[in-house]
Order: sequence, then C-alpha cells, then structure tokens
Amino acid sequence: MAYQYDLFVIGAGSGGVRASRVAASKGFKVAVAEGSALGGTCVNIGCVPKKLFVYGSEYGHGFDEAAGFGWQHEGVSFDWSVLRDNKTKEIERLNGIYGNLLNNAGVELISGFASFVDAHTVEVNGQTYTAERILIAVGAKPFIPDFEGNDLVVSSNEMFYLESLPSKALVVGGGYIAVEFAGILNGLGVDTTLAYRGDQLLRGFDQDVRDFASVEYEKSGIDVRLNTDVASIELVDPQQPNASRLVHFKDGHSEAFGLILYATGRVPNVSTLALEKAGVETVKNGAVKVDRNFTTTADSVFALGDVTDNIQLTPVAIKEAMALIDYWFEAKPVNFDYDNIPTAVFSQPAIGTVGLSEQEAETRGIDFRVYQTDFRPMKHTLSGGTSRSLMKLLVNNQNDKVIGAHMVGDYSGEIIQGLGIAIKAGATKADFDATVGVHPTSAEEFVTFSEGSLKKRD
Repeated sequence: MAYQYDLFVIGAGSGGVRASRVAASKGFKVAVAEGSALGGTCVNIGCVPKKLFVYGSEYGHGFDEAAGFGWQHEGVSFDWSVLRDNKTKEIERLNGIYGNLLNNAGVELISGFASFVDAHTVEVNGQTYTAERILIAVGAKPFIPDFEGNDLVVSSNEMFYLESLPSKALVVGGGYIAVEFAGILNGLGVDTTLAYRGDQLLRGFDQDVRDFASVEYEKSGIDVRLNTDVASIELVDPQQPNASRLVHFKDGHSEAFGLILYATGRVPNVSTLALEKAGVETVKNGAVKVDRNFTTTADSVFALGDVTDNIQLTPVAIKEAMALIDYWFEAKPVNFDYDNIPTAVFSQPAIGTVGLSEQEAETRGIDFRVYQTDFRPMKHTLSGGTSRSLMKLLVNNQNDKVIGAHMVGDYSGEIIQGLGIAIKAGATKADFDATVGVHPTSAEEFVTFSEGSLKKRD
C-alpha cells in the first residue's frame, strides 16, 4: 500500500522534533502534527521557562546576601510583568528556532491535534493522513486530583503566565516541580507554603538528600508542612477580582491563600489520541506500552518520551529518538541504558544526583560504603547566610567503582554533569582520589573524601 508519508509524528516536543528532522535528513518523507507551540513542554511550559524563573528568583536571596560583601541595595523592587514578558519573548524566539529546524529538514508541519483512525492513519482538523510509521511523542500533562474546589487551583502550565503574583501562595505536592516552584515563589517575595501529604519530600531520591533539602528549604523561608493534605477549597469574597482561596485541610484547620498551585504529578497525554483505534495498548498508569525498540502493540506505531513509562526527562527523550532512528535506518536493536542518568532539581538550594541512592544500593544487595559531608559554603562566611551543602559518594566495595553521587547546594546541576561522565565511564574511588581538586570550590569535595568522611551505616 502507498502511504502519504514514511513517518508521521504526533507531537513537536524535543523527542518528536529530533526524530522527525533526523529521519527527514535520511530520506524519509515526514510530517509532524502539533496543536500547541513548537518545542513541547520543556521549551514552553517546563524546564526552559522554569529555569529562567529560577534565575530571576535567586536575586531575591542574592540582594540579602550582598550586604556582607559591601553592596548596598536600598530601594530594590521587583516587577513580575518584566520577568514574565521577557521570558515569553525568549520562548517565542525558541519556537521560531524549532520551526526553522523542521522546515530546513524538509519536515511538513501540520497545525492541530492528531488522533488515530487506524494503525496507519491519523486525523487532524477533519483531514486524514496515512503513514507507514507513526510516532507518538505527545509527552505528559499535569495531574490535579478530583476534590471540591479543584477548579480554583492552577497547574504548572498556568504559572508561567500569571497576571500578577499573590502575596501568599500554597504549593501542594512533594516532587521536583513542587519544590522548584516553591523556591521560585519564595525567592520572588511571595509568602510560600509547601504542603505534602507524605512524611518527606522528593520521594525516590536518596533519603539523606531528602532530609537535608527539606531543612534547607525551610531555612530559605518556605513553610514546609508534611503529612498535610487538602480536603476542599472555596472562594472568599468571590465578587472581588482577586478573591482569596480558603483552603480546608484534612487536619481540620483552614487558611486563605491568593494562589494555590497543584504539583501532584504528571500523566501521559493520551486522552484524545483514540489509541484503541490503532490497537495501541497502555499500561496501568496510562502510559503507552512499548518494547525495548519503542514499538507499541501495533507494529507500525512507536512511542517515546514522557508518554511512555520510562524516565521523564527531555534529554532522555532526545536520546531515545536517536536510538529509534538507528533502529529504523541501521537495524540496530535499541540498547538504551537508563542507569546512571544525571538529573538536577532546580530548587533553592539545587539538587544534583547520578547513579544509585543508598536505599537503591541496599535493595540490590550491593556491598558498598558511603562517603558523606555537609558544610557551610565559603560564600556564606561573609554573606551571613546559614545554608549548607551536602555531598555524598557511594562506592562498590567489590571493585571500588563509584556507583552514586549526590549533592545539595549551589551549582549542583552543573557539577553533577561532570560526575555523570565519570560514573558512566566506570571511574573508581581511586580515580576520584587521584584527581586534583579545583580550589577553592565546593566541587573539590568529591575528590578529597577521606576515611574520616565514611558514613556509619546500620
């Protein structure tokens, strides 16, 4: 059967754009359907604008810390609209770059949301398109639970376009999005409460990192409330344009906030795809079911990125796209390694992590030792700040290889990238010890761990 396209991609996020333009450069006739802005979540309502907001919010702490270095800053003020609008201009610039990437590669861009007609056919705006292969790369979307008053909250999507900042905000959730936005709001001068129903933030991270970070968030000015959940929300003075939201918590107390952000997880964005028409199955959490080669239960349909049940990170989606291209064009079976992927949480302070947590290493039955330290960074000897940094290395006792590295503190994301290369390459503790440190830096702690830094483990 003759098809209109060799490849039809649903979604122009990082993974979809990479797969489509590389496939086109190799001779495929490719189309991409996107009903929103080019670049997907990361570029438009995710990591890029969020990092810009983090930069902006860090100045709030920086002005306070500058006095110890001789800087006077009377009369400093913050204009939310300037940050918001400058961010939007930068995102629009990036949208144009993504459009040029697709256009220059010869990819046809179809504006609209696609849904399946069958395993080789999709429909966009009432028109059907056929393709030999179809790639699902639609990512994920915020999840807001069902409760009375959930229409009065916002998700991370809306945070990038708020008309104004509230004087007081509640962030609900305990994951990386929740702690990042709590830090942003706090740094921008908002009285910020972070409420999580569990007994500790950042589930899935190393326990020492979780405990340490939670204390540091509170030091920075965030009101962290654990074992706290929302029962319902109602408007106070609903006729007022900036009416407060009265939150009734499950412990019986109530409190008013100007803004309530729910950052309670993300779910695969599959509700409008009509996957059943193509014979594409999902797993329990709604993610598209794929094999190791990113093939769904329909042989002609593939999926990658956040819409699958793999790690939800932009660089992972891009790497998956390249692995899929090699599978299609070079017949190379995909051998994607999801271990030792460096990640960062751009909270304040930031978190960087790569490899195994202490708890994961214990679960795998590995014989290992832990080097750990926390200290007051040199910067705060003059700034007067009380924040501290945490660093931790896990070493396999059988072969001396470093199997995990974790950090809480300034520049964690930058530092962990280099450590990720070392751990991916199989560096040993002896290799770390033989490396000359850059002095004076926080990073040098990772190459100066001595026996005195060994953690006592049960």
